[in-house]
Amino acid sequence: MKELLEQIKFDSNGLVPVIAQDYKTNEVLMMAYMNEEAFIKSMETGKVHYFSRSRNKLWLKGETSGHFQTIKSINLDCDGDTLLVKVEQVEAACHTGHYSCFYRELNKDGIKENSDKVFDEKSVYGDKSKILKEVYDVIVDRKIHPKEGSYTNYLFDKGIDKILKKVGEETAEVIIASKNPGNGEAIYEISDLIYHLSVLMVERGITYEDIFEELGKRR
Repeated sequence: MKELLEQIKFDSNGLVPVIAQDYKTNEVLMMAYMNEEAFIKSMETGKVHYFSRSRNKLWLKGETSGHFQTIKSINLDCDGDTLLVKVEQVEAACHTGHYSCFYRELNKDGIKENSDKVFDEKSVYGDKSKILKEVYDVIVDRKIHPKEGSYTNYLFDKGIDKILKKVGEETAEVIIASKNPGNGEAIYEISDLIYHLSVLMVERGITYEDIFEELGKRR
């Protein structure tokens, strides 16, 4: 393994770009990154592991969706700084439900989406629950790319104590709302709490994959 790693030119952050390609059709499915640990895990297990820059952690492709990528071959480019992984893809490679992440064609008339490649099956987070991931991703983007006037950025700027205070306040509001007749107010306050919990999760580097894995142990 050491000999293989010595052939790969990882960048200053210890990462190398990886292109995943369907081994039967040669269709390009996605582009992501590996660090040394992800490469070793991929070689050892035969399943593609990547390194998430936004979450700063290793992740197994398909760990929550079941859309695994089984390795058929790994090629190194001539400069040694890019990997091409040919895989057997289970269902969709893209979190949007498209088979490939490159489902938008750019031309002089604008953007054309290849909608025929959208899967009808449940998304990674299942039906409408995918909104959890969408909200989480927006929060991550706000942390990486601050936006003036953003309430989310206000919370990040104030720090963990402010975020925890808001989680406490929203929890109390859920309790109060749940004592009142009807569910409308409780639904509103629970949504507020979930949002603030998501901010806390991003601040602490916790993902919904982590939460789902823990909940899965309690079944």
